[in-house]
Amino acid sequence: MASELADSNLFKPIKLGSIELKNRLVYAPTTRFRNSTDFVATDSMLEYYTRRAKNNGGLLITEATFAAPEFGLYERGPMIKTPEQVKAWKKIVDSVHEQGSYIAIQVWNLGRTADPACLKKHGLPFVSASDFYFDEASKKAAIECGNELRALTIPEIKAMVDEYVACAKRCVDEAGFDIVEIHGAHMYLLDQFLQESSNQRTDEYGGSIENRARFMLEVVDAVVAAIGADKVAIRLSPYAEFQGALGYKSRINPIVTWGYVLSELERRAKEGNRLAYVSVVEPRVSGIFDNPDAAKIDFTWPDLIWKGPIIRAGGYLDPENLSKLANAVNKDDHTLIATARYYTSNPDLVNRLKNGYPLTPYNRADFYRIGSNIGYLNYTAYGEEEDHTKDDVEPKALF
Repeated sequence: MASELADSNLFKPIKLGSIELKNRLVYAPTTRFRNSTDFVATDSMLEYYTRRAKNNGGLLITEATFAAPEFGLYERGPMIKTPEQVKAWKKIVDSVHEQGSYIAIQVWNLGRTADPACLKKHGLPFVSASDFYFDEASKKAAIECGNELRALTIPEIKAMVDEYVACAKRCVDEAGFDIVEIHGAHMYLLDQFLQESSNQRTDEYGGSIENRARFMLEVVDAVVAAIGADKVAIRLSPYAEFQGALGYKSRINPIVTWGYVLSELERRAKEGNRLAYVSVVEPRVSGIFDNPDAAKIDFTWPDLIWKGPIIRAGGYLDPENLSKLANAVNKDDHTLIATARYYTSNPDLVNRLKNGYPLTPYNRADFYRIGSNIGYLNYTAYGEEEDHTKDDVEPKALF
């Protein structure tokens, strides 16, 4: 397997927008909750991303990050709104660049998946495309805290588009990110508008596929106009059954819905605004869970529509899928492979795959240890002993 991967396209350069990567192995976004209580990136995050940028030369995509408080809040989640938050992220970006690697920021907007109590604490409403909760637990939490879900108004939608633009400018012009990835997947806000099961609006943002995709495409167009298409990307998950999404069980086949979105992105590309990449999640993965029922779906169709760089993510390093990796990346010259779980436990993942070194197993129980370095900084490069000296050290905001 080592020589097969070493000789594959995985370790050949590829251009994404205005940057050229040395390999096609991408670190997929992984929410880890190691930010400060004020949503500022920490010294632990600096060390974490720097380790994964070392001897790499590829692309790291950050954990999903809020553009502003009204985009939703989770405790110890990241934000890039205030000067302190921007400066903290810039330290991470600069360090990644010093290692010869590149970094994209994924911009997150939670909608109905946010914590209604956390929003109320900060004086913010609980909003989505429509007033439909994704589960009973969310409804119960919203009612108990007195922050019930409601549909966004059109002026609020327009204001959010403007905030996406302002955020993109902060990310590129101030923090120095190479690419801004718009999170349009996993039933977060843009996906809530796109999918029929969560969007019951009767105005220009609901009903037809064109209307349901309007918010997402308005964000793409506005951000492209602000920072250039070569610095913009988007993530999509047509088959995810996660947070209320129905995947292949949807009344409208995912090929129809997401085929329209990809067609619109490709049309823009042919008119001179090709995004840096489109990231898609394989059917066999739904958010943080595996989805074996959808694993056999033929997901080659995005390549028939979108002709630019495409990042595919979804369990490629799992033992049962590893043999498929070389074929997946070799089938054309525009495919990159993203992985998340094994990148958490193997900071030198590029080197390990290229040389066939064994992978350190990840521990899912440590993924979301809020404000802790356990399961975060203890993993080391191949041949090194695990380092647990910082397990009990709380991450501190970067200033």
